[in-house]
Amino acid sequence: MAAMDEARRVAFDDSIGLHPRGQIVIIGCGNLLRGDDAVGPITIRHLWTLGVPDEVTLVDGGTAGMDVAFKMRGARLVILIDAATTESKPGTIYEIPGDEIEQLPPLEGMHSHQFRWDHALAFGHWLLGDDYPTDVTVFLIEIEQTTPGADLTPSVDAAMRQVAELVRRRWQGLLGDDASSRGRPSGPLPLSVEITVDGNLRMSAEMADEYFPASAMVAVPRGDELWLMPLVGPESGGLLLKQRNSRGDRSALIWESLPPGASYGIRAAVWDRVNAAMRVSLNEGVTTCSS
Repeated sequence: MAAMDEARRVAFDDSIGLHPRGQIVIIGCGNLLRGDDAVGPITIRHLWTLGVPDEVTLVDGGTAGMDVAFKMRGARLVILIDAATTESKPGTIYEIPGDEIEQLPPLEGMHSHQFRWDHALAFGHWLLGDDYPTDVTVFLIEIEQTTPGADLTPSVDAAMRQVAELVRRRWQGLLGDDASSRGRPSGPLPLSVEITVDGNLRMSAEMADEYFPASAMVAVPRGDELWLMPLVGPESGGLLLKQRNSRGDRSALIWESLPPGASYGIRAAVWDRVNAAMRVSLNEGVTTCSS
């Protein structure tokens, strides 16, 4: 009970506010490392690359667990995106308006590693009371596979993009087309990172500020590349990019994410706008380390 009381205290402490009241909050639930189950967090990344109005808060619920309930406090609108496994055709999209969600799971038995859209709503109801948002919508996407490390299957990827467009139309209807926007750069830029012999990844302060503004990311090996995907905030977990010198350059310990036999040195990188990832080549570059 003490933990629950502390959760309520934090939720209603305005000095610890997680976002301004009246925001539109978009939450993607799912496991980023389990194939199609990552469709919620990947939708969040896709929206980020397209540009997000200042009035919209994106939340990666894949690793944030019960913290997603705190993000809902005082929100003008909440949209949750998650995977569905109903044995329907993969890529099928279900839209569930909040007023149709009548039976929510009990709070007993919730686990932070199995925290899905229905758990988030149930916990949010209990935690926030009158501050629980009145406008809630859930989008579920039928998935095909949960293979560890696999990409989204084509049908699920297409549905993800369709849901992202539906979400954008929803906030544009509330905010209008003149809302100020922020997002990831679209043009190709010459980029590089350094992988050190002790398993650290280093990048410049400018690169970190441009592509990883929250100083948090996940690193996933894919073939001959290492994909670095930004997280919306350090509270979402993942790897922290720590400042390593007075210039503000960053480093993160990634040795557990490197495939066997990976060499060290300067590596070419490119920003993949479609997948919202920094793709680092593990085969190219100068194999020398700086001090």
